[in-house]
Amino acid sequence: PDGGALASILTKYYVKLKNDLVSEGMDPDSVEFSLELKKRIHASVSTLEDDAHGFDFARVLSEYYIATLEDNSERRGACIRWLRGEFANKTEAKAALGFSVSTVINDDNWYSFIKLISSLSTKLGYSGLILFIDECVNLYKIPNRISRESNYEKLLAIFNDTLQGKAPYLGVVFGGTPKFLEDTRRGLFSYEALKSRLEDSRYAELGYQNLSSPVIRLRRLSDNELLALVRRLTKLYSEREGISSPLLSDEEISQFMEQALSRTGADEMITPREIIRDYLTLLNILRDNKDASFAELIGKLKFTRVADVESENVLPQKSVVSKVNLFDIEI
Repeated sequence: PDGGALASILTKYYVKLKNDLVSEGMDPDSVEFSLELKKRIHASVSTLEDDAHGFDFARVLSEYYIATLEDNSERRGACIRWLRGEFANKTEAKAALGFSVSTVINDDNWYSFIKLISSLSTKLGYSGLILFIDECVNLYKIPNRISRESNYEKLLAIFNDTLQGKAPYLGVVFGGTPKFLEDTRRGLFSYEALKSRLEDSRYAELGYQNLSSPVIRLRRLSDNELLALVRRLTKLYSEREGISSPLLSDEEISQFMEQALSRTGADEMITPREIIRDYLTLLNILRDNKDASFAELIGKLKFTRVADVESENVLPQKSVVSKVNLFDIEI
């Protein structure tokens, strides 16, 4: 959350290179050890130089490792700042790094550096990089058509790169609502090049799910899955609060779910967020008010009406996720 993952991963790789040299019989305190370590560091990052902005990227990485070897925390920190895109311009970057770079990471070239980081991840021992871009409905809400289509053009470039092998170690997942995808006036389908790539094949009408499709539609959790979710929440709540026996029995949980799912439109529009919010409110009231009873509350409780999907930015029955599933639910 604080942006410290990159430094941690790079340090692990640095330690691995040192351990490899030690296992080969080299003395860590010798001059030859340092020279060989620098040689291997350069060899591992030099392959990135052929990509767009790869020369600067590889040089900053090399300087980061050299600064680590020399225990120069100031220069090491400057390299991480450059990799995070924290410099406003090249002059500021040069003053901190101590050498010139031809560019800094900004709003225009960030995607090129995402591809470089995905290539770097394979050098660090990973299979690649997965990039999650959620709440894509906010692109749909951009009022200016030119700005909106500029974003869609970038999505098209990402789509083409990942499918044409130009970003072999990168996977990108976009999460959004059906309107974001299907609206022909402002959604992705308003951009013809994306519409032709993302619209369903005629075989989709048969009702089978194709997990290799660029678009995967997420169904609403079934009533049984929602019931299983609430039962697990009950156990977690009891463990957290140190309660020996659950506040509600299985029969009472079933009554809660029956009432929650009996509202108009709940079969299509009810969301886990809404179920969890109302259920935890019920448990909190029972915990804090010893004189309250479930029978009394279930009769008086006024459930919040199902909110408009777009206003709350939640996933409705037919939400869409581009390329891969976000998670699997085990019941």
